[in-house]
This record gives sequence, C-alpha cells and structure tokens, in this order.
Amino acid sequence: MVILRFDDVIGLWREGQRRLADADPALRPALERVTEAIVDELRRHLGGSFSTEELARFYGENGIDWCFDIAVRAAPASPEAWDLTTVAGAAFARYVREATDYAGGARIVRED
Repeated sequence: MVILRFDDVIGLWREGQRRLADADPALRPALERVTEAIVDELRRHLGGSFSTEELARFYGENGIDWCFDIAVRAAPASPEAWDLTTVAGAAFARYVREATDYAGGARIVRED
C-alpha cells in the first residue's frame, strides 16, 4: 500500500484533465463517457462527504487499474478511450471538486 498525499497526486490528475481537454474532438464523447463512469464509481466507493486527503489515500491504496474494466464497459468500441492516464486522471480531478476541503480550484488549508 502506498500512502500518497493530495499534493503528491493533484498534478497527475490535472494532467489527465488537460489531456482530456486537448483530445481529438472525435474521441471526446467516448472519453467523457468513460470519465463520468469512473466519477460515478468513485462516488460509490467514497460515499458522502470526503476530503482531498481521503481521495488521495483511495488513489494510493487502489491505483487506477480498476478503471480499465469501467472504461471498456463505458466505451467498448473505442479503445482510444481506455487511456487510463487521461480518463482516470480527469475523473479524479473532476471528483476532487466535490471534496469538503476543496474550492475555487484549490485545496482549502485550515489553520486551527
């Protein structure tokens, strides 16, 4: 098990988001379907409220290999959409926006 912090992985997630935004427009619908399917699965795993660190921990403990089956199911005729660096990264980047300690494109650091 790898212990990762949010600051360790946000760059990877943003790279996936960038790759998705820069993708060939013809591939974009399939990539979006896969990304959304992965986000839905993240919601099932993490449930209600979660923090950026909890999402990073999930990423470190589970990796992204589990996303491959989701990608194949969501876009069976589009193997280009099975690029986990892109779709999993984009999904984590999209889902982190729902974290309790994330707003305005950044992690909220509270000083107590």
